[in-house]
Amino acid sequence: MRKVIQLYLLLTCVFIGLRTSAQVSFQASDKHISYMGRVLKTKDSTVLYWPGTSASINYVGSSIKVTMKSLREKGYFYAIVDGDISKAIKFGSDSLKRTFTFAKDVTPGPHTLQLYKTSNSTSANVIYSFEIESNGKLTKPAALPKRKIEFYGNSITAGHSVDPVDAGRPAGSPEFFNNYYSYAALTSRHFNAQQSIVARSGIGIMLSWFPEIMPEIYNRIDPMDPKSTWNFNSFKPDIVVVNLFQNDYWLVNSPTHAQFKARFGTAKPTEDFIINSYYNFIKNIRRVYPKARIICALGNMNATEDGSKWPGYIQQAVAKTKDANIYTLFFPYKKTDGHPNRAEQQIMADQLIKFIETNIRW
Repeated sequence: MRKVIQLYLLLTCVFIGLRTSAQVSFQASDKHISYMGRVLKTKDSTVLYWPGTSASINYVGSSIKVTMKSLREKGYFYAIVDGDISKAIKFGSDSLKRTFTFAKDVTPGPHTLQLYKTSNSTSANVIYSFEIESNGKLTKPAALPKRKIEFYGNSITAGHSVDPVDAGRPAGSPEFFNNYYSYAALTSRHFNAQQSIVARSGIGIMLSWFPEIMPEIYNRIDPMDPKSTWNFNSFKPDIVVVNLFQNDYWLVNSPTHAQFKARFGTAKPTEDFIINSYYNFIKNIRRVYPKARIICALGNMNATEDGSKWPGYIQQAVAKTKDANIYTLFFPYKKTDGHPNRAEQQIMADQLIKFIETNIRW
């Protein structure tokens, strides 16, 4: 009888131990998971495309696992636990479905996790599920900020080479992007605003380093899929910032480039064509966001260097709209090689923040 009792007690302890350390799994589509940016939700997964897109959860438990993979190319994320960016883990997901573990050293209790996409929109990142240790559970998500900002941009806005580039590695490698420290993300956090960042390295309004241009993809969830249409009613920004034309500035004088030939043949576009191209894109933004304040920005690379005509093209396009709620802002040329680093992104953010505080009440 004693042996039976001992066995019973042993099994009870084992059961309690197993129950205490049990893992609880939640699909990425669970209503307690809060997404910011353009995402595609399905029954079994959620797909993130654009830089600066994030998934956030509040939960009770200890360590947490995330199962995901990336399509097209490797995608990089910050895993930010309990809002502590100083301890954020930057990790990459590839074409294999993998499970990553975070918050390994936290004690059981209430915690937060944010997965923030730092890399370019050329990767599609599929999140399948979250798994929480210690009989975890998801709790009510924090309310999203009321203020909203949307950004349309190129490599500067995407965060190209914000992190130091390793010698011998291409600057455009996804691991060197860090949208979290782009001027766009810095500005959004300053104002405690929801952000939507629609940006791709190399993109332009008239021509890009690849076939797609922003007027052809600005209305997509998946930038590579013409059928993946975004519902503009689902996110209505108070402010829209457009920082485009840097790649047009480079490529419009490159008649041998494949995309120049595809768009223009052998004839360089006229100044009127350049101005009207920008004007038409801003008209599209105004059409989908009739109440937003629109800031037409440019810089801080050499499209704003001394003697550049491109700020003037934007000024003429904005004047043509006759819209008092459309502004211009030109970030001064940074006078250094390559893309803006963290310090140079911060300078842009400071300029944009000051401009908004001076000119816009929201």
